[in-house]
Amino acid sequence: MTAIFRLESKKRVRGSVILVAVFAVLSAMYFSIFPEYEEDAEALIDAFPEYMLDFFGLEALHTIEGFIAAEIYSFFWVLLVGIYFAYISAGMIVKDIDRRRMDLTLSNPVSRESVILQKVASLWVPLVILNTGVPVIVYGGSVLIGNTINPEAIVLVHLLSVPYLLVCAGIGILCSVLIDRVRTAQATAFGLVIVLWLIDSASALDEEYEWVGDLTPSRYYDETAILVREEYAYADAGLLTLAFVFLLGVSVLLFIRRDIH
Repeated sequence: MTAIFRLESKKRVRGSVILVAVFAVLSAMYFSIFPEYEEDAEALIDAFPEYMLDFFGLEALHTIEGFIAAEIYSFFWVLLVGIYFAYISAGMIVKDIDRRRMDLTLSNPVSRESVILQKVASLWVPLVILNTGVPVIVYGGSVLIGNTINPEAIVLVHLLSVPYLLVCAGIGILCSVLIDRVRTAQATAFGLVIVLWLIDSASALDEEYEWVGDLTPSRYYDETAILVREEYAYADAGLLTLAFVFLLGVSVLLFIRRDIH
């Protein structure tokens, strides 16, 4: 039975397309200002306190790779798209329970495991739309201004972000099966992604506490290393994938045991 999967997939199209449009506007703005920014980049970088560069993980801002990593990926992709995945996932289960739709769904010949797995599987829609639309926009923008970014790096900055985004979704799913109210579940998932990102960034400022950042998902996805240094951390992506599988497994077990009445 794949009716849930098909229905949930359709729900994800509109939001994904809107996000791509937002990234198109942001990319157009940043690519248009880079040629002028490049001329004064060194002076502007010197004006930044060093701790700010470390906090946001910024480097080589005078290059198109460093500039785009900082302006588009470090904040908008890692934080905002991560929040998006956590937020929509946090409503997947609890929303149906709150609106009395889950009883009707489970009255059909479908298991609870199938329900949650089909809902999570529908995330293929934003994953595919965002990770095909945005790289095309970024590469096209770099070509238009005459500062072409290595297409391999662009492809991998998106492919290696998939496990990170899935972990954010896993956080949302866990909130969805643990919390009884839709808004509370979504707000909790929203807040957790922000807090984990802040912990990762802040812990990088002090070697004594840097280990704390190892407990956060964003520590294992470094967009700057990929775009600027062309370093591809496949092992880190593997760890994030395992973390997602763990979060999903725990969520499935909790949902099986949950009283939805």
